[in-house]
Amino acid sequence: MIIGLDVGGTHTDVVLLSQEGLVRQIKVPTNPSDLFATVLTSLEKITEGIDPARISRAVLSTTLATNRIVQGRIPQVGMIVSAGPGMDPELFRTGPHYHCVAGAIDHRGREISPIDEGQVLKAAESLEKSGIGFLGVVSKFSVRNAAHEIAIHDLLGDRFEKVFLGHRVAGRLNFPRRIATTFLNASVYPIHKEFFEAVVNSLAKKGLSVPIRILKPDGGNMRFDASIDHPAQTILSGPAASVMGSVAFAPKDEACLVLDIGGTTTDMAVLVNGVPLLDPMGIRIGDHKTLIRSLETVSIGVGGDSVVRVVDGRIHIGPDRLGMAMAYGGPVPTPTDAIFMLGIGEGGDPEKAREAIQSVADALGTDLQDAANRIVEQACRTILDEAGSMIDRINAKPVYTVHELWEGHRLQPRQILVLGGPAPWFATGLERLSESRVTVVPRWAVANAIGAGLARTTCEVTFFADTEREIATAPEETFTTVIPSTYTKEDAINATLDLLRRKAIARGANPEHLELEVIEAMSFNMVRGFYTAGRNIRVTAQVKPGLIHGYDPIAEKIMDTNGARHAARQT
Repeated sequence: MIIGLDVGGTHTDVVLLSQEGLVRQIKVPTNPSDLFATVLTSLEKITEGIDPARISRAVLSTTLATNRIVQGRIPQVGMIVSAGPGMDPELFRTGPHYHCVAGAIDHRGREISPIDEGQVLKAAESLEKSGIGFLGVVSKFSVRNAAHEIAIHDLLGDRFEKVFLGHRVAGRLNFPRRIATTFLNASVYPIHKEFFEAVVNSLAKKGLSVPIRILKPDGGNMRFDASIDHPAQTILSGPAASVMGSVAFAPKDEACLVLDIGGTTTDMAVLVNGVPLLDPMGIRIGDHKTLIRSLETVSIGVGGDSVVRVVDGRIHIGPDRLGMAMAYGGPVPTPTDAIFMLGIGEGGDPEKAREAIQSVADALGTDLQDAANRIVEQACRTILDEAGSMIDRINAKPVYTVHELWEGHRLQPRQILVLGGPAPWFATGLERLSESRVTVVPRWAVANAIGAGLARTTCEVTFFADTEREIATAPEETFTTVIPSTYTKEDAINATLDLLRRKAIARGANPEHLELEVIEAMSFNMVRGFYTAGRNIRVTAQVKPGLIHGYDPIAEKIMDTNGARHAARQT
């Protein structure tokens, strides 16, 4: 059996999948101040009466980090950056606690000037005085030679709770994006650490000793214990679960829009012929362009429990959430209250919902029915406007699916797949305001947890070779080896795929069903005078994202009572 668990800002969705299909599904309120209790309650309910020995793995996804970033609630973290000549690292400042230090390594990995130890120690003292506990360290060409990042780390000692090194969190070249990626790892570490400990302690208390994995933003999963050193890989874990939970229902001959409407955010993505789009360079989170490889998704601060305000006679929704809807005992009006007011919601206190919408109606100078209709319409219109902007951005650049470059077409989705707790009640408004047909995904309330549970293990490896220096490295893997001057691009590809295969199996991938692909392979001649002095080779390869083996063609059966046959056996 497989547990799929999605921890959202509003609810935690959990499913139990077996050879018979979907055995059980539950939804419990998320308590951000006590994640341990939230996860433990979820596990107790989903495994009630189940022999722990029958559970083969648990796969988690979470929107906690995404929600914090969308709502602007990430903690202050520090950065120490060295670049050397040619590029001013101040251009990529991430915040007030950002320190530039002297020292440089060139693009070949050779030291130009050493790190200024005095500047590093002065920066550390300033960060300590500011109460900074989490820190990122980035040197411009650390993926070619990590010596400066390691030297800075050694100088910092144990002054900080957690220090992230740029070459370990992103092995590809791109100095600005590596700064942003390292910064975000440090920023989301506290909330992920809390989530990590809550899950581990909850499973221990339940006596569940099973492989635990967490969904990554590329739609695959990784070992949960590895995520503590790569917390930014969880930033779009929740949206990725939404995509994977809808893949089985997407049309196989056209593009469609996926909307996962939760209590705090709406996550959106596009599928082309049933295949997710991929952002090959790296996702953008707020103002931060990263090197985090991801499905092409967008998260906005509009959900069923977003705050509804009236400003200058106009309705504004979100991006913040101050609790549950007033119909459920919350403090402020929300779109969920409007849904209850219109008589299309389930549960909750109708009188409390009426009280919530009355305050909005009074501010608008209208009646209850009109106010409720306008709130739902505004929420739907905001979601569709943001989705339109996302599609315009996608059409302005090359379009990549997780399998290939999709050339010669403009995306014009004519179908919308909707999932998430309030999906059925938003669907009518979305269809009325758009030109698309709207379909509510089966098991819409827990489709994201199902998507997490059925996602396959993925990872990637970036490999560099310098034939003149006769050295090859894979920075994120802490791999270095000596190579001959005759080393070729084909040799590098073979070495990369070998590293990737071993990494994937170590992370829990099924060795009998590994789909490996090279996504970048480049070789440049290096010239001295009039002669070729060697080659600079770069290769990146990945395990293709997708559903675990046996579910690619029949994943929809997991939504039915009959189910599929291999969920408990495949990893």
